[in-house]
Amino acid sequence: MEKQPARSTSRLDPYVDRYAARTAGMTASEIRALFAVASRPEVVSLAGGMPNISGLPLDVVGGAISDLVHEHGPVAMQYGSGQGVPELREQITDVMRLQGIEADAADVVVTVGSQQAVDLVTRIFCDPGDVVLCEAPSYVGALGVFRSYQADVVHVEMDSDGLIPEMLEQAITATKAAGRTIKFLYTIPNFHNPAGITLSAERRPRILEICRREGILILEDDPYGLLGFDSEPPRALRADSPDGVIYLGSFSKTFAPGFRVGWALAPASVREKLVLAQESATLCPPQFSQMAISAYLSNHDWEGQIKAFREMYRERRDAMIGALDDLMPAACQWNVPTGGFYVWLTLPPGINAKAMLPRAVTARVAYVPGTAFFADGYGTSSMRLSFCYPTPENIREGVRRLAGVIEAEMELHQTFGTDTASIPVIRTKDYDGPGTDVR
Repeated sequence: MEKQPARSTSRLDPYVDRYAARTAGMTASEIRALFAVASRPEVVSLAGGMPNISGLPLDVVGGAISDLVHEHGPVAMQYGSGQGVPELREQITDVMRLQGIEADAADVVVTVGSQQAVDLVTRIFCDPGDVVLCEAPSYVGALGVFRSYQADVVHVEMDSDGLIPEMLEQAITATKAAGRTIKFLYTIPNFHNPAGITLSAERRPRILEICRREGILILEDDPYGLLGFDSEPPRALRADSPDGVIYLGSFSKTFAPGFRVGWALAPASVREKLVLAQESATLCPPQFSQMAISAYLSNHDWEGQIKAFREMYRERRDAMIGALDDLMPAACQWNVPTGGFYVWLTLPPGINAKAMLPRAVTARVAYVPGTAFFADGYGTSSMRLSFCYPTPENIREGVRRLAGVIEAEMELHQTFGTDTASIPVIRTKDYDGPGTDVR
């Protein structure tokens, strides 16, 4: 008798044996695991990257939506084009012009946030086993997409000036020598998530030249580019390489994430594939959300609103850096971002950020361990701190609590003389995510 394949013994998931192989890469991120606890009112969350939309003129937004329903309701609530509303695509070209991009609206594809744009690009380019080059660290949402399509991530080192050209060349050479196929470089050059770093102006042409010479496409993800604190928006990579870069933008950070509207600007041949992929995924991006944002852009001083957001986030950045300077143990290191939402903090040797997280949650403060932003297990000694959502007062209080946890962790390390991840722990009910233990 022919031997039957073993059936799953899992009582929780009776369908586990029927899933496609690619679902093995679909795992919950460490940020998602934090949501339940970080949203508790007694916890100061320095973890999530939620934009602070309290500064939006909600009366203006509400009025625009009311007018949209009364004047264009039957169109706004109907199916639309798979490429997006033409008027909004024209307005998107105006937004991108602030960063030096001159583009045709015909090459813009509207997506359900820039997250979907990452997914669509990966879907049309990556076969299982293909390689995507990414900064080290990199955006957790993109890493999840690459995993789900069974692409392999090769990280490229950054420093305070961003992606290091020499390290990029080394990574390309080593990957090709191993017989692997590189499909694209994924990069967040402006106010990086999670590292808070901006690629220097001197390195940008070098990165473009390396990728042009090696025939490697660049996927430029730029949700924070208009949110700089100290100068005009950085010039986009796409501005200097129309045929070598797919540019991704989003209204989530400069307007509101609830509308879920982003876009991809791609060379014409890629654009057609993106539209086909969009139609197979969602049929069309939400017409109502697009028309609502278009009305906002038409009838409100959106550039003035972005400047207001920049001032608000600058105040919060200053609050975080001031608190870190005043309260954090001297052995810790961190950067000072010039825009965006995040600070990247490195702990003293022997302190494990992931192992320390349950203890921090017990102390009513949350952050994201650095391991969430690497595909290869690195980042144990680092963490991402977000300053975009809490008030300046709460930021300082959160840093105070975190500093106390780190100091206690350093004492434990000195006592046990080993990495704090290996120190005996006790159970806690305060944190239900991965690693529910606390020392």
